[in-house]
Amino acid sequence: ALVLAALAALALLWRRSLDRAARSARAAADAAAQAEHRRFLARLDHELKNPITAIRAAVAATGDPEGPAAAPALRAQLRTIDTQTDRLSRLVGDLRKLAELQTIDLERARVDLGALLDDVVEAVAAAYARTVSVALPAAPWPLPAVPGDPDLLFVALYNVAANAAKYSEAEDLIEVRGSEQAGSVVLEIADTGRGIPPADQPVVFEELARGANARDRPGSGLGLALARTIVARHGGDITLVSREGQGTRVRVSLPAHESHA
Repeated sequence: ALVLAALAALALLWRRSLDRAARSARAAADAAAQAEHRRFLARLDHELKNPITAIRAAVAATGDPEGPAAAPALRAQLRTIDTQTDRLSRLVGDLRKLAELQTIDLERARVDLGALLDDVVEAVAAAYARTVSVALPAAPWPLPAVPGDPDLLFVALYNVAANAAKYSEAEDLIEVRGSEQAGSVVLEIADTGRGIPPADQPVVFEELARGANARDRPGSGLGLALARTIVARHGGDITLVSREGQGTRVRVSLPAHESHA
């Protein structure tokens, strides 16, 4: 019996050792993949900057595209080049931000999400002329603050709310709801817009991903990727559910600064 017990104990220790080794190997692989991903974004930023600068210089060398000497066809072509160059420039800037966000040190202030959402709603109204209704609890207490960088959290929440406005019509609803759950603050940004096709939902948070039904609206496909990175850097989680033709609900969970539970 003693021998069997000893063998069982050794088997248990061996199994736990294997489990720890497997976890360590997965963690190392994940870290290596993330580092390689950051290097790829940095390389992409570097490779795109030079041709964009060259294109802009070439456009500038042709003279004033709106001047009387410019032919109509040339004016149209130069406007197209200039527009697409600006688009590429913004894309490069967003890729650079995404790469930097994965490693920079974050400010850790007490962030009042109610006040932050007021700013988000105001920004969405200014950019898209849309109304966003906000329902946050007041009783028996308001939502607790969350620790984090207020500017980055604004970017994350604005990107989600802006998507709701961009991919819905004027008569559609956009709602933000908040709750406190097990030491976390949960925000849901929901809309009754066009929704996301089922085939696109698994990759919607990836860089440059855009739904098949989103091609008629301008966008880089980086808004939700930025939001995911920011939320993850704050120790939170972001997910969504969507029904094509009915709308989308994005759920953002962030660790609370304090709990009233």
